[in-house]
Amino acid sequence: MNQELLNELRQISDEEQGYLKGQVDVDRGIYMEPETHMVDYKRLIESGKTIEIRTHTRFVHFPAHTHNYVELIYMCSGQTTHIVNGDRIELKTGEMLFLNQNATQEIYPAGEDDIAVNFIILPAFFDYALSMMGEEDNLIRKFVLECLKSKDADVSYLHFQVSGVLPIQNLMENLIWTIHNKQPNKRSINQATMGLLLLQLMNYTDLVSVGKDNKNQELLMSVYRYIEEHYKDGELSELAQMLHYDVYWLSRAIHSFTGATYTELVQQKRMRQAAYLLETSGLTVADIAVAVGYENVSYFHRLFQKTYGISPRKYRTAKRTDKEEKNLG
Repeated sequence: MNQELLNELRQISDEEQGYLKGQVDVDRGIYMEPETHMVDYKRLIESGKTIEIRTHTRFVHFPAHTHNYVELIYMCSGQTTHIVNGDRIELKTGEMLFLNQNATQEIYPAGEDDIAVNFIILPAFFDYALSMMGEEDNLIRKFVLECLKSKDADVSYLHFQVSGVLPIQNLMENLIWTIHNKQPNKRSINQATMGLLLLQLMNYTDLVSVGKDNKNQELLMSVYRYIEEHYKDGELSELAQMLHYDVYWLSRAIHSFTGATYTELVQQKRMRQAAYLLETSGLTVADIAVAVGYENVSYFHRLFQKTYGISPRKYRTAKRTDKEEKNLG
């Protein structure tokens, strides 16, 4: 991280001065209403805003609490220890932690060089960022949507161990710098940057740990990840072998947890990918059918028509017409 920015974030706040002088307990009045354990965004963010940052408060133990907002914690330097719904998380330099509103979090005291930035984010902020993902849907995206948008989601947190991924580090630094320095037009800049960040994170699902509120989430993450990477020619038997499960048990588990069979999940992914290629590439319909895993082009046509209610060629024409009208407008 830029050293000048890091030095600014390292400055000891008035609140932290109190802890260094001997105050033992966290100043709850800064964060929450009396007699509650919920950190309230209204105490941390100006009215009308949907995102704000503040450096993580060091030198004090922060007892178990919840939030009425989505929190993103980015570790600029050093590390911090978090207990989230019973899971111990060591957040190291360059890593990030997304917390849903249903997560219960406890934070151990951090030292002077343990510099983290807390993003206080209202769910509405993500609307534009998520729209940037376009037609190329991603099964992993379902987990991100739950973590960011749903108070009652099964997934309580996403821990991204992405310290070695330069594009993600650059985006995080840009986001912090823009908000910290109160740049003009920052709302649109920040939303676009968040969209790019989410797109990047979708490429590194092998580096994410998921909150285990539901013991099935880790299994489903593995299934979705495999389909993302092998939707063209992957086999359930190969996946079962990789995960060390009996193939028949895994088949039943997938259907029980998702309401769909493995084959149906693969088909859904193939159709989304086909729609994306129809809209963004010059490949023929036959080439796209093969590219997503269908040698039988007639069968691909029937599946696409059933999924979207329109033929592949008409889908492409309709999307191009929509794009031309938007450009003219």
